[in-house]
Amino acid sequence: MKQRQIHSCTIEKPAIFKKKLLAFYASEKHLIYLESNHGNLKNDTYSALIAVGAIDYIKCDSGNAFERLEVFRKEYQDWMFGFLGYDLKNELEQLKSVHEDVTEFPDLYFFVPELVFEFTESQVKIHSYITSQPAANRLIENIKNYKVPVDANFPEQGLLIARDSKAAYLAKAQRFLDHIHRGDIYEANFCTQFYAREASLNPQQAFYDLNDISEPPFAVYARLGSYHIMSASPERYLKKIGKQLISQPIKGTAKRSFHIIEDDIFKDQLYHDPKERSENVMIVDLVRNDLSKTAVKGSVKVEELFGIYTFKQVHQMISTVVSELDEKYTAIDAIKSTFPMGSMTGAPKISAMEIIEQNESFKRGLYSGAIGYFTPDDDFDFNVVIRTILYNQEKNTLSFSVGSAITAAASPEKEYEECLLKAKALFEVLAKQGFEFEEKV
Repeated sequence: MKQRQIHSCTIEKPAIFKKKLLAFYASEKHLIYLESNHGNLKNDTYSALIAVGAIDYIKCDSGNAFERLEVFRKEYQDWMFGFLGYDLKNELEQLKSVHEDVTEFPDLYFFVPELVFEFTESQVKIHSYITSQPAANRLIENIKNYKVPVDANFPEQGLLIARDSKAAYLAKAQRFLDHIHRGDIYEANFCTQFYAREASLNPQQAFYDLNDISEPPFAVYARLGSYHIMSASPERYLKKIGKQLISQPIKGTAKRSFHIIEDDIFKDQLYHDPKERSENVMIVDLVRNDLSKTAVKGSVKVEELFGIYTFKQVHQMISTVVSELDEKYTAIDAIKSTFPMGSMTGAPKISAMEIIEQNESFKRGLYSGAIGYFTPDDDFDFNVVIRTILYNQEKNTLSFSVGSAITAAASPEKEYEECLLKAKALFEVLAKQGFEFEEKV
């Protein structure tokens, strides 16, 4: 396969240009937009990437998905964008998923894009098979001159339905605590879902609204056929750059305040909270163990422990764990040995996933999976799919899920409040398009 050409063009207003680009390619079946929002997390490589069009793609469910992805990677040593669903766990371990999946996303979907737009403050680079700079310039000018249509009318929508009433959630959280007290697990990420049927959504507008509210470092807008993803994820699952692997698990959440002094108090309380610190260190230990499976001996290190990072909606406690990938392992091996991510499962990992399946009332699907990209050099970067709306346009269904970590020190009531805090921005975005939610007690 011939090499991509890279053509650079100057742009004065990247934010406006990106919106025009997405509108310009509104009818394209394959598009993924990854936005860092100039995030304050370390280890960023790109400000933003937009992949458009599909030279080829792979879509499959759990069974031999990773094997098929490995073959696909060997066939195309190229840019590749897509996602990994949580239920790929079932081909990595002796696990199963039996609950309803309202949006019915596949477990794995990747495509080789026709065009990759890489953004900096004042430039866009086009990675493509366009052979001339004048042709690239013409494309940029066509996008710059495109008039974005205005569509602010949304049809009447119904209710967002809670999978679990508050009472059901509290009872299930207590069951997790019972498992912890018996010594079955130390920690588990317990999640609940909100969904709507007969739903009609303007996905692009939903993404813009969600991104404006949250400005997270791993925002995603994706359209893969009838599957639409609007993500405001603050969390990196795993990044590979050269031989280095970087994981940045989040465990620990605190609300924001409009008052500076009170906001600083919330940050300080988060940093010193023994429950949040124990959550975080348990998952750091799990990530260290996962990374060690493919690491050069002695290369696994905790680069930062209990880092406090501030986002528009919440403060988060984030740790950074790194390792060096042993040359006998591939990029796919690195993913298989760490997936699903520790922050969305628990410790011990397999026992936690078994108990999660017994107690949660929905199939996670893409939620708590990962979205990202591979480069032609076999580097990659993937987020954790949280704070995310999933919409199946063909089925007219949508869902989003939220969760929190249950440890021995957990209070079911407080964990429920944390879930609603994480869901706040998602409720706001959907309310703008006519969806309503009535909390079930």
